[in-house]
Amino acid sequence: MDGSSRPPRTGGRVTALPRRSVLLGTLGAAVAGLAPATTGGEPAAVPRWFAGALRQATTPDPFTLGVASGDPSPDGMVLWTRLAPEPDAEDGRGGMPDRAVEVEWEVAEDERFARVVSRGTETATPELAHSVHAEPAGLAPGREYFYRFRTGGHLSPAARTRTAPAAGAAAASLTIATASCAKFGAGHFTAYRGLAADAPDLVLHLGDYFYETDRGEVRDPGPPEPTTLAGYRRTHAHQRSDEDLRAAHAVAPWVVVWDDHEVVNDWDGATTDRRRAAAQAYYEHMPLRRASVPDGPDIQLYRRLSWGSLATFHVLDTRQYRMRGSMLGADQERWLLRGLRDSAAGWDVLAQQVFFAPRRGGKSGTWGEFTGSRERVVRGWTEAGVRNAVVLTGDEHVHHANEIPGDDDTVAGTELVTTSVTSGGDGDGDAKSGGGSSVWSLDRRGYVLATFTPAQMRADFRTVSRVSEPSATVRTAASFVVPDREPGLNKV
Repeated sequence: MDGSSRPPRTGGRVTALPRRSVLLGTLGAAVAGLAPATTGGEPAAVPRWFAGALRQATTPDPFTLGVASGDPSPDGMVLWTRLAPEPDAEDGRGGMPDRAVEVEWEVAEDERFARVVSRGTETATPELAHSVHAEPAGLAPGREYFYRFRTGGHLSPAARTRTAPAAGAAAASLTIATASCAKFGAGHFTAYRGLAADAPDLVLHLGDYFYETDRGEVRDPGPPEPTTLAGYRRTHAHQRSDEDLRAAHAVAPWVVVWDDHEVVNDWDGATTDRRRAAAQAYYEHMPLRRASVPDGPDIQLYRRLSWGSLATFHVLDTRQYRMRGSMLGADQERWLLRGLRDSAAGWDVLAQQVFFAPRRGGKSGTWGEFTGSRERVVRGWTEAGVRNAVVLTGDEHVHHANEIPGDDDTVAGTELVTTSVTSGGDGDGDAKSGGGSSVWSLDRRGYVLATFTPAQMRADFRTVSRVSEPSATVRTAASFVVPDREPGLNKV
């Protein structure tokens, strides 16, 4: 993330991951069994990094929740893990002692960590649930890296991440995945397994990472509804007990923003002790930079990320700042409009939570209740001369491909609405022509893949045949292309 753009604080059957992802999933275990290499008949020195892993660990594995990365910038990203040998502990401490623990991290150019380019140590404290948010810097722009952690004789799984291209640099392409609404008890996270197999460059999670209320129609929903910090910590930990979710975190950096269920259904900015607890637990479990450390119940989540000259992502928070007449609140709306005016990117992408395009009927709490705010945003990118405007949306539990109207019945932009990961169950599977601004829609679970190039954006709506059973297929239900400077959706 470009620091200068931070706002002020106010298919087929999915049976296996690609070879690279398999390596990522097994590397940590393999390293623990390595014997020292030999050079000219003499034992080579074991690097300090591997020394702990080569010893027999006498304590439980603290890396049960996996690892993650997020918010890539041209010279770095944030690396995340949380130490939790007993993730379901009722006190929310994850089985960790009431003291700080040193955690080492390293970043390498290769999967085997033969070419380590950055390493450091972070202090994991009980105050933040022994979570780690390392921010390596000085890395090369626009390239792939691998990372891992070590503490107490344990080596974490290794994972893949990447840096963004240099500011203003040309980028040939960028493939992103968008996902939202992952209700644990409602079904299996096959969508995350499919996403991991697709190995995008970047993942945007658009909210409802978990559900605070979960009946468990298909599988164990986990702990009871959280209302305290310990409760939210346990719910986050239960969510990450899913191996498909951990695999999706391991293939690419994530950019995350919350919606309502990370706190409580349909909250809209009220300050409560529950929101304070939810904000802290959200930071503790997400690959967020230190700029997002909560201030009481408030957490800084709207921010801007650039991908060279190809794309700029305006990540919006449609929950904390709602006010009469504005979905975003005055400060965030001004920040967005200023960013659109200043943008020179080929694609300006608004990553946000709720249905944006006009439609008849629909759920409450969407941009349809804030028409003045929506008109100001669309007029803002139109008057700024934004080259291509795309809105990415979650929350709906249904795939939608929408055309956003401008003045005089023109098309001003495109909206890609991702369905849920599990919420809503298997779905009816009937594709619809939409209505109003919707060109196409489908009630199935899944995610969206979008590939940006200077010449076009291609959107593939990926769907899961069913979430009620673990052995399901993932396929592309529909694809659309949006040519450069031509915002209409073209089905392919």
